[in-house]
Amino acid sequence: MPTKRLVLINPVGRRSGYMLSRFSLFPPLSLAYVAAVTPDSWEVNIVDENFGQSTLEEADLVGITAFTSNIGRAYQLAAQYREKGIPVVLGGIHASMLSKEALQFANAVVKGEVEGIWGKVLQDFEKKQLGGIYQGPVLDLSTFNVLPRRDLLHPGYLWNSIQTSRGCPFDCSFCSVSRYMGKAYRQRTASSVLQELSIIPGQYLFFLDDNLIGYSTESRKRAIQIFRGMIDSGIQKIWWMQASINVAEDPEVLRLASQAGCAYVFIGFETTDVDALKGMHKGVNLKTGVDNYRTIVRRLHEEGIGVLGAFILGNDHETPQYYEDLARFILSSGIDMVQISILTPLPGTALMDQLQAEGRLLYNDFPFDWEKFRFSYLTHRPTGIDPETVYTADNYIKKRLYSFPTYPFRLLRSFFWIRNPQRSFIVYKLNDALKRSWQNSHYRWTYPDHFSPYFYPLKGT
Repeated sequence: MPTKRLVLINPVGRRSGYMLSRFSLFPPLSLAYVAAVTPDSWEVNIVDENFGQSTLEEADLVGITAFTSNIGRAYQLAAQYREKGIPVVLGGIHASMLSKEALQFANAVVKGEVEGIWGKVLQDFEKKQLGGIYQGPVLDLSTFNVLPRRDLLHPGYLWNSIQTSRGCPFDCSFCSVSRYMGKAYRQRTASSVLQELSIIPGQYLFFLDDNLIGYSTESRKRAIQIFRGMIDSGIQKIWWMQASINVAEDPEVLRLASQAGCAYVFIGFETTDVDALKGMHKGVNLKTGVDNYRTIVRRLHEEGIGVLGAFILGNDHETPQYYEDLARFILSSGIDMVQISILTPLPGTALMDQLQAEGRLLYNDFPFDWEKFRFSYLTHRPTGIDPETVYTADNYIKKRLYSFPTYPFRLLRSFFWIRNPQRSFIVYKLNDALKRSWQNSHYRWTYPDHFSPYFYPLKGT
């Protein structure tokens, strides 16, 4: 019988963005991995604030994971448990990037991958020696066969998740993945992935990998093995993945992905401005070429796969003319779903290092101001453009995306290109989630949704 109780918490501060729709909400798989490497002598409970604010539970030890945007809630919960004399361990990407800050609010902090160090954390707790910063080792995923405790996750999620790789060889200026998980692209074997896929319940699945296809010939071969294995084993899932813009280079990969049930692919197009791509260190996009963005979309549509295209506003030297051109491109590109974020310098990124060194942060009262670092606030001062113009641009583009008759036309166009009712329904529901996220944003009704021709002359005015 378990003798000690571990409570693992997924904190949520402000409900916004993707959290507003069940179709864009995903389970905290990292906590399920922590539970999986916890000895049987512990009773484990996962508390998930995606489904309501938690109350303090009885526990011997508490573990909390958090992104930057919800780290304030994590610190608040940690303080409440510690006031009751219950020790707290903080982990996740924010705590890994700012371990000394996090340690001010917890008894211990885990940096990096938790699975390889969690046993040491628990041993120190039992010896009453818990404290300080624990560095998780970089795991060899080819031999790491721990399955997450999905039975402890909240049953209200539509999407189940699976992770088959970690690390990224790229070093995009706004992304902290390579500093968090390392630049080496580490992969689980196709057989271990297929074994896990065969026991995951439900119909809808998200491949959590930053890039499921990978970056080399070997990684593409592994992706093909996974897709063929899903087809041959009759694993019938509707799923989506994240991939780099070069995902469409291999027709066989796309064909097999579609046959295996791929509904759509998330691709970071980021911008149509070449200089901005250079500033982002987005080499793969530069190599593919902005002029080929439409070709990427077309190739995915040819296989009945939808496209969720991500773009970033708030780069240096953007202009109202650029925003009008970007809106025209997005609307004519055929991209089925559009994620538009505001450039956000997260801890541990080259972008944050640069903006701090140049004194360009607009919010720097930390940890209080971290709640604004959620991709919907302009948290820095861009060169050559003011914040009002960026917020207006976001409203301007999204109004064009979601207004009549453009919005229903885009949905109908996706239906005819994708040629699959289930996938088209997902495209519709995610468009609805993205529209709802914009309508509930802090800037939707604060800033205009159009540019004044007098102040911002555009083409045709």
